[in-house]
Amino acid sequence: MGSVEEEQSLIEQGSIQEELKLYAQDGSIDINGNSPLKHITGNWKACPFILGNECCERLAYYGIALNLITYLTAKLHQGNVSAARNVTTWQGTCYITSLIGAVLADAYWGRYWTIACFSSIYFIGMSALTLSATVPYLKPSDCIGDFCPSPTAPQYLTFFLGLYLIALGTGGIKPCVSSFGADQFDDKDPSERVRKSSFFNWFYFCINIGAFGSFLLVLVQENIGWGLGFGIPTVFMGLAIISFFFGTPLYRFQKPKGSPITRICQVLVASFRKTNLKVPKDTTLLYENETQDSSSVVFASRKLEHTDDYKYLDKAAVLSLEEANSLEFSNPWSLCTVTQVEEVKILIRMLPIWASGIIFSSLYAQATTMFVQQGRAMNCNIGSFKIPPATLGVFDCITVLIWVPLYDRFNVPLAKLLTRTHNGFTVLQRMGIGLFISIFGIAAAAIVEMVRLGTEETGTDVSLTVFWQVPQIFIFGAAEVFYFVGQIEFFYGQSPDSMRSVCSALGLLANALGSYLSSLILTVVTYFTTKDGGNGWITDDLNEGHLDYFFWLLAGLSILNALVYVFSAVNYKQKTTS
Repeated sequence: MGSVEEEQSLIEQGSIQEELKLYAQDGSIDINGNSPLKHITGNWKACPFILGNECCERLAYYGIALNLITYLTAKLHQGNVSAARNVTTWQGTCYITSLIGAVLADAYWGRYWTIACFSSIYFIGMSALTLSATVPYLKPSDCIGDFCPSPTAPQYLTFFLGLYLIALGTGGIKPCVSSFGADQFDDKDPSERVRKSSFFNWFYFCINIGAFGSFLLVLVQENIGWGLGFGIPTVFMGLAIISFFFGTPLYRFQKPKGSPITRICQVLVASFRKTNLKVPKDTTLLYENETQDSSSVVFASRKLEHTDDYKYLDKAAVLSLEEANSLEFSNPWSLCTVTQVEEVKILIRMLPIWASGIIFSSLYAQATTMFVQQGRAMNCNIGSFKIPPATLGVFDCITVLIWVPLYDRFNVPLAKLLTRTHNGFTVLQRMGIGLFISIFGIAAAAIVEMVRLGTEETGTDVSLTVFWQVPQIFIFGAAEVFYFVGQIEFFYGQSPDSMRSVCSALGLLANALGSYLSSLILTVVTYFTTKDGGNGWITDDLNEGHLDYFFWLLAGLSILNALVYVFSAVNYKQKTTS
């Protein structure tokens, strides 16, 4: 009789296990708040709407960013240094505002509603920018001969209001979209976990599809008009919002898990309050909540295994005598779990890897600033047609569009055979390769500028053709595929479950600081190279300056950055979950 009951129990347990396999096991929910069925929600079936949103949003963003320096110099009549500084400052703001969206997504709204809210702000900004280039009262006056009237206060206000609303909107969206897309794959399902790694490649592919389309907008802006050139990306931003909402029934949603900033502060405060306590040699004595209930702010988050570094922070998880006697564990400002402590350790370990992106991003910022100005000083004519130098960035997009499928379909399988890892190169190896490739890109730009200046000095009738810039742009495209895709995957994969948007924002923050660093380097270089009355390295007429020196300076900084990165990557300790 007992054996029959045991057999029946085993059958029931097997049925339950089979039923559980039908649902995602990573703590996500569907639109109705229930556990999501795998065959209905998430996976690749939900991704086209997210990727379509990203593609249209990037077309809108690059439709503004690629040729912004031309608008500032040609329409707002700013000088090269001032315009380049405004562009890099704006680009930096686009990334630094990602912290706002990330905190709201992780702590309060969730990624879905954060994307929806900031997309609306983005659309309003795009509309204001379009009005500033079409409404006569808001449109800057053209130059009359050599006289270029300064824009009025309302014209400046409308233009920069729209520009910085876009910065707020794109910043709020950016840390959430890639994470929201990755949320569609169940981390506890091995097959979906492999697809998630592939998702990051195709996510970056779609970014560049949007960027590729934006080069046609540069032609519209310079040959038809800025009003239409800004109006078209505004329409695409509207399409991005529509695409995103269309996929709502198919999405898997992760609940917000409480403020990550609060959790970090609790560890710091608790460890400080317990400075005098010793960390036990037996780390299993450290506090860990073994029975999370569904009301916990980190419910469904995986527990993290204890690590031996940054031992001072472990004091936050040491049970004091009073807590052990009273069994009172409810004050997180006095006692934190091992998982909570490990979350802070992870953020600390990420910092050296994160910092490598600052120099890389300062190089990447040149593509929309100094590369464009370098191109304007070259021969941009093909017969009677004049190529806008900003459109040469299309070669960067083409490189990425070629490299992503090659990497995903050929490079990864080949690297698997060589490295015996499931993704081919590790994420850290991939980022390191990108850093080293970028050095050759900026060196190529310096060599091209040396040749261009040599041609100008000899007084030849034919200027150097702008297509000499193609190699440097191709090299940077390859560096992007390795570094930026690896960076996205690194910050999502290594982040604590409760801080994924914030950690994605960290990668974007490095991009922001890279843009600001580029502005700072421009300012410092201009100051020191002109203080004795000279023309300086970067002048309004590049033939009178030495832009090549500026590029060589960036190359030197990149070499140092790559060496520091290698040391940090070799010593990096991977996240481990229990």
